[in-house]
Amino acid sequence: MSPGVSPAQPLTRVDGTPVRVLVVDDEPVLADLLRMALRYEGWEVRTAGTGTTALREVRDFGPDVVVLDVMLPDLDGMAVLRRLRTQGEDVPVLFLTAKDAVEDRVAGLTAGGDDYVTKPFSLEEVVARLRGLVRRTQAVVASAPDPRLVVGDLVLDEDSHEVWRGEESIELTATEFELLRFLMRNPRRVLSKAQILDRVWNYDFGGQANIVELYISYLRKKIDAGRDPMIHTLRGAGYVLKPVST
Repeated sequence: MSPGVSPAQPLTRVDGTPVRVLVVDDEPVLADLLRMALRYEGWEVRTAGTGTTALREVRDFGPDVVVLDVMLPDLDGMAVLRRLRTQGEDVPVLFLTAKDAVEDRVAGLTAGGDDYVTKPFSLEEVVARLRGLVRRTQAVVASAPDPRLVVGDLVLDEDSHEVWRGEESIELTATEFELLRFLMRNPRRVLSKAQILDRVWNYDFGGQANIVELYISYLRKKIDAGRDPMIHTLRGAGYVLKPVST
């Protein structure tokens, strides 16, 4: 691990018990792979192969997050999610689908989904997305006492949403905070506009990639103004956050 970079912290529920995840997919091999990856995180996992079973498991198991395939043999994922929301279930949902069209992503998010991953995907990506979702709920906490991300003299507290550069506190909007968090979770790594759009805004803005440039400029004015810069542009490649060399 690079100097000046804090590791990701394991997550548990506030009572110290494992995070609960329900994986809903009718492909047994894929469901088993996800179950193994999530159990490696120390989480408790159940699986369901149909939408009807998923609805019953949400009621009986009380998951903190649901991984939900769009294509199921009975109810599709959108119908399952609509029923959950109608019943007052606000559990975060990560959609899995083989469809990659922008309108399909928007449909999932509009239906009340919280994030979207297209097949094929890496298990690491799904775990990272789920960590992000469960961190947004009050049902889980970082099991370690320090929830901070640290890159050089830049510090971000994921629990309190406070940010400091050296001794100076920095006020950020919610979107600026999410953008900075993504950069700080990937220090010294070049992140493309497409990656930033996908992770920070959760879906493809199509031709509106200039929104990334706009928010990077906002961050620079707050993080780098009057200081040695940490946010760098690699023309044609993307952006990278690096601690200042001493």
